[in-house]
This record gives sequence, structure tokens and C-alpha cells, in this order.
Amino acid sequence: MDKTEELKVFISRRDSVCEECKENLGRGAWIFLNREKGALCLSCADLDHLEFLPTGNRALTVRAKKYSSLYAVVLKWSRTRKQYERQGLIVQKEAIEKAEEECFKDSDLREHRRLREAEKREELDQEFIRNFASRIRELYQSIPKGREMIIAEHACQKFSGRVGRSAAAKAFDESAVDLAVIAHIRHTLTEYDELLSRDFDRYDARELVEDKVYGVLGKWRGKESSSK
Repeated sequence: MDKTEELKVFISRRDSVCEECKENLGRGAWIFLNREKGALCLSCADLDHLEFLPTGNRALTVRAKKYSSLYAVVLKWSRTRKQYERQGLIVQKEAIEKAEEECFKDSDLREHRRLREAEKREELDQEFIRNFASRIRELYQSIPKGREMIIAEHACQKFSGRVGRSAAAKAFDESAVDLAVIAHIRHTLTEYDELLSRDFDRYDARELVEDKVYGVLGKWRGKESSSK
């Protein structure tokens, strides 16, 4: 990120409500403070695809930050010190993996990766994810093989409040599946993250990549998509 001020995500001290989706986030939620809209959940702030990298290994943190085109600092209020303290970063998954590869000669890093993946697996409801992935494949019959599982796993992680944990998604509602697929395309197959890192408003950034997103949607549905 070529910015003088880093994006910040705060772990709230009190019950919070997202000003955009109106979801009651509870206490300890991860929120992004937008200058105009106020507190946003990570899904509404378009940061929910990033993965948490806790403090503790400076070399890994520096490298992951360098390789992530979009990241945010995670801060939590310390009652003893009366100030916000860094808990780590949320960064792109690929950046963490690349940083880990560079540090892989350290045995501690190998253990770190094993523990991180174990914790991640514990967060996932495997049966629900398989059903969600099947619904994606049903609606998007031309989606590349294996992509539906990647989307389902991301959408259904419990900690994030992502679309896959919503009531609509639990019923495999088509609109919820569409939102998960659109988010995946936007973040992985367009320059959307790069635009956010350059301080574009997310609505402006979405408009700039919209044609590309719906072009991919059309191909994955097996037809050209004209509705937006």
C-alpha cells in the first residue's frame, strides 16, 4: 500500500451495530470506521476477505505487509495502558503464504503454519460448506473445478460475519450465493483491491470493475450476463 496512513480495524469495546447492513455485531466485533458512514463490519467495508496475522513474528509481518496490496492494522484498546495497541494485521492470504515461504527455513514458522491451518479448519462447518459449494456449482455450472469450494470456505468462516453465515445462506438462497460468488470475483479476478489500497471509495471502485465482474458471472453461468 502506497499510503501515508494505514487502514485500521478496531476490536470494539462495547456492543456495535454496522451502520450499513444494520447487523448487531455484539461486543468484541472487528469494525472499520468510515469517515462518512461510521462503524462498518468487515463485510460491508470489503475487508472480510483478508486473513488475520497476529503480532509475534516481525519478519513474517514485514514480508506479508510488503506482498499484500491491501492490508489493515488491527487495534484493541488496552485498559491498563489507556491506549490502542496493535494486535496484528489483516492481509491477503497469498501475501501470508509468500512471506511464510521466505521464512520457511525457520522451524518456528513451520509450526506457526500448522497451527494457523488447524485453527482455520476448526472454524469451518465442513458439512455446511460442502452443501454451500454444491449450491454454487448448481447455479454456476461452468465455474472452474474446485473454485466453488474455495468460495464456500471463505464465505462460511464463523468469525467474520460473512455472507455464508447469514440466514439466507443457511437456506442456500440464490441471492446469498450470488453475493459470495460476486465478492470472490471482485477480490481475486479484478483490480478492486488495488483500487481500495489507492484510497478509492469502494462504490467507485466497484463501478470500475463491474463490467469485468458480470462478464465472469456470465461465463460461469454458461451465458453472457446482462443484468447488474
